[in-house]
Amino acid sequence: MEIALPILFFFVALIYSSVGLGGGSSYIALMAIFGISYQIIPTTSLTLNLIVTSIGIINFWRNGHGRLALIFPFLVTSIPMAYIAGTLNLSKDIFQMLLLFTLILVVVRIYFLNNLKFSFRLSGFKKWFFIFGLGGLLGFVAGTVGIGGGIYLVPLIIMFGLGSEKEAAAAGALFIWVNSLVGVIARAQAGTFDPEFILPLAGAVILGGFIGSYLGAFKFSPKTIQKVIGGVIIIAIIFLLRNIF
Repeated sequence: MEIALPILFFFVALIYSSVGLGGGSSYIALMAIFGISYQIIPTTSLTLNLIVTSIGIINFWRNGHGRLALIFPFLVTSIPMAYIAGTLNLSKDIFQMLLLFTLILVVVRIYFLNNLKFSFRLSGFKKWFFIFGLGGLLGFVAGTVGIGGGIYLVPLIIMFGLGSEKEAAAAGALFIWVNSLVGVIARAQAGTFDPEFILPLAGAVILGGFIGSYLGAFKFSPKTIQKVIGGVIIIAIIFLLRNIF
């Protein structure tokens, strides 16, 4: 496990950072498969999200894809919710149920939302209700299970006509970074930060994140590449189902 996890995390960081995401869903999936303690899974995932999306932010925003006006309203509600959720002391059973539900939604997002061709433009009250509501919900997810939320945010920004694909990827990277930072602060205060476990994984995602975000920002299309990792999440779902039931 000491060698396998860093290698796997390198490839996850490479794939996810190429589309502006941190890879939290797959870090969590792999840790669940390897039987890592549920108490350090969220903090580890959020810390690695911080590293990968830091690199992604530089590459995507340097190339003019970033729009602060697009992402800031989502952060208004996500930041307090991420902190509050990060301070919660959940039991193992509740954590696993939340994680199971979250990973199922990730699979739906990867295999189905990427294929949706429609777009629906929001305006007025509906637009702000959607933005503030989604921001708060994704902030809560980040704080509780360690998924930064960008994997949901990116396709929704595109489908609801709030930004282009590259703008959505840049917004997703910043959204994940901010919520991951808030979640790490909240969980570190609760004593669930394990630097000895995180350090070798951090080295792996730094390398993978640098390569992937560079290729994503300059060469790759952000539409299909995430499907490569979907199988890992499905395996994690099976493991969680066995543990819960």
